[in-house]
Amino acid sequence: MLAALAAGAPLLLGPSSLPVVGALLMVAGLLEVLHSFRRVRQDVRRSAYASAGLTFLMGLLVLAAPALAGTGLPILLAASFLVDALQRAVELWRGRDRRTTLTLALAVAGNVAMAIFLLVLWRRSTTWTIAIAGALRIVGVGWNMVTSPVHARDGAEMIRDFDLPDHPDLLRLGERLAREEAARRPYDRHWVVALVAILFAIHVGRMQAEWTLIGLIAPIVAVAGDVAVAALLALGVMGPARLALRRATWPLERRGWARLVAGSVERPPRFVDRLLRLHLVRSLRLWIRFHQMRDSLPFAAERALQMGLPLVAVVVATVPIWGMSWYFNSENWAAGIYNSWAEHRTDAWRVAMTRAVLAATPRVDSAGAFSVEPPDLGGDFGFLVIGDPGEGDASQHILRDQIIRAGAGADVRFMVISSDVIYPTGSMKDYEANFWLPFKGFDKPVYAIPGNHDWYDALEGFVATFFRPEAATVAMRARVEADNRLTSTTDSRIAWLVDEAARLRREYQVPTGFQRAPYFSIHTERFTLLAVDTGVLRRVDADQLAWLRAGLARARGKFTMVVLGHPLYAGGDYQAAGDPDFAALHQLLREHEVEVVMAGDTHDLEHYVERYRAGGTERVMHHFVNGGGGAYLSSGTSLAWPASPALPEWAFYPSTAALTAKIDFHTPRWKWPFWVWTKRFGAWPFSVEWLSAAFDYNVAPFFQSFVEVRVEPSADRVRLLPWGPHGRLRWADLQSSPGWRPAASRSAEPVEIVMPMRQRAAPR
Repeated sequence: MLAALAAGAPLLLGPSSLPVVGALLMVAGLLEVLHSFRRVRQDVRRSAYASAGLTFLMGLLVLAAPALAGTGLPILLAASFLVDALQRAVELWRGRDRRTTLTLALAVAGNVAMAIFLLVLWRRSTTWTIAIAGALRIVGVGWNMVTSPVHARDGAEMIRDFDLPDHPDLLRLGERLAREEAARRPYDRHWVVALVAILFAIHVGRMQAEWTLIGLIAPIVAVAGDVAVAALLALGVMGPARLALRRATWPLERRGWARLVAGSVERPPRFVDRLLRLHLVRSLRLWIRFHQMRDSLPFAAERALQMGLPLVAVVVATVPIWGMSWYFNSENWAAGIYNSWAEHRTDAWRVAMTRAVLAATPRVDSAGAFSVEPPDLGGDFGFLVIGDPGEGDASQHILRDQIIRAGAGADVRFMVISSDVIYPTGSMKDYEANFWLPFKGFDKPVYAIPGNHDWYDALEGFVATFFRPEAATVAMRARVEADNRLTSTTDSRIAWLVDEAARLRREYQVPTGFQRAPYFSIHTERFTLLAVDTGVLRRVDADQLAWLRAGLARARGKFTMVVLGHPLYAGGDYQAAGDPDFAALHQLLREHEVEVVMAGDTHDLEHYVERYRAGGTERVMHHFVNGGGGAYLSSGTSLAWPASPALPEWAFYPSTAALTAKIDFHTPRWKWPFWVWTKRFGAWPFSVEWLSAAFDYNVAPFFQSFVEVRVEPSADRVRLLPWGPHGRLRWADLQSSPGWRPAASRSAEPVEIVMPMRQRAAPR
């Protein structure tokens, strides 16, 4: 079943099937670990452990290292089959049982054939290569589990297997301990269930989960993550460690039993013997438990949870202290579930909502319905753009005074949030702490486009907050209909969402509620701003594309700035490579000679200068990553900048030296191996970006940022002014390519990127 799901995943999910394949491989690896306890011979068990570890590692690579999917990952997966072939070949060479010779020979040949097949298929389709590799690996795991001999033993047989003296009292003791362990299983199960229930209650309370079907997914996923981690710790760390310790001391324990049975097991004659017997009985009980785990998969699972759950409970209680706020916190893993759900529904939801709003707004086309009109844009004006602000912690609040300071300028008219307003799942329950409170004091209109996290709750919190109230009601009802009413969102909930947004708007006095869609436009005589929602998969639906084309056509002859939910360039790489939809959007912007493309999603500040030819002349498009508004810092840019970036003119903030110094200073000793692995070896085979959250220290110095845009027709120019925690950023704060910085600038001067407002022929 698992193999069939892995093989068929690309048919159902396309490129996004890789996380599913990775998860299935990890499940298969855990099942093989559990089954290995039941295998008869020690060498077979060791082989099973190695095979299970290899399977789990394959799953982890596929799940957590998508950046390798186009290059190294298929090669690593093929190499894993070759490693397994080598292991089987060694078993074949050492084997003495002729009955297993043919099976091992077939295993060697099969693994080699699989590796060759994957390397050939890799050239045709990376996604299918990984899916088939996962399916074949799972089939191999199942075959090993079916063909490996297992048996169950009573207590007396276990005693004989331990190579202990064949004494009647000792055999009876083994049988009694085995019966006691079997008798206590119901109590142990109740204990495990109670601890799981306590963890669920902790997650529900700490996450403030809503008691709806969707609202409870997050704590359920968190508990499932806790259980999986508990099993992994028990079977991969605690169990092997205990077993290794017992094996080291077992020769001494056998001598101890020989001493006791020389007298009497039931009545040791001396005090020292009594103490020795207590220790040896306890050790023997542990050995019997281990062998019962080998003989019974349910018993192995129960014991694994009994060992691992207490440690996981400690981790759950202390994980905020570690600074591992995303990948290492099971409470945020539900975001992955929401992401898989939302990425397949975003376009359908967006189309349903915008069409319903248009139908409810008579005598207005999409260009008029989806435009917003900030006040006083007749002459020179400014506005702020901030991306990915919504974590609600110190890294967001550090910018609050500077946002208010910049927004207080007499000619600053509005603010645009350019992705991920609210983490982790865009829920309305997080808006007060993550949006309204951090922006309290900014009294100009606030507009926004959603990021992928905002779509995780079907955009309900975003729609209620940023749409006009009547448009919000119509849009959310249309989304419910698009899902055939298979949702917990009712008319009463929609009314509550709209009313709650209105209440918070009154309480915090932050002006919102001006939009009719998750995208919008602003047009002045010489300047156009188009804010485009790229959803979860970095694409736009047909309706939004038609609106965008019309907006770009209207903008001819003007300075045009486009704000996207995802950047075209980030971390030194071209993000549209291998993504036809996103590349087509980039080409459209080129065709219309857009001057500035700005986006969030990546959590830092970056600038790229793209030079291209259009109409026989050289054009310049400035790309800005502006996602440092409050989320954890994306360390990949600063710590793993490529040797050959996609564009030759670039700059980013913070610099490598500044970020490295902060992490060096704040990283505790126990976390240094991870930091050295990241700093020296690029976190291979994963990525620096993947481990960013492990070093997300919400203490000074902070490197968050936003951008002020100054539109100055009076001087025929547009200026972009980056801000940081202490005000305007200086040229010395940014790391850049040679020649990017103006020659006349001084390191201590504020950064100012100036672009001319060129006059172009307007359409007739």
